[in-house]
Amino acid sequence: MQVDFMPLKEKFTIADVRIPLKRKKTLDPAKVEDIAYDILENGQTTPIRLRTEKGGGYILVEGYHRLEALRAIGENEVKGYLVHAQLH
Repeated sequence: MQVDFMPLKEKFTIADVRIPLKRKKTLDPAKVEDIAYDILENGQTTPIRLRTEKGGGYILVEGYHRLEALRAIGENEVKGYLVHAQLH
């Protein structure tokens, strides 16, 4: 029997999150700006997803524009879910 647990929302330090190089090429500054304004009005409503990195820190799995929007408005923390990467 397999039991799946719902991940818990946590706060992570933005400086501890590494963005994969491939992902960095997908950044849309206009989208970051729109999300930043939304976060200023409503707060961060959707958590990002991270996985642990060997040697410490975290690797971004999903939520690059939200992360950069928070960074742009001067936030130091991001709400997120810690997920386990599946090996293929």
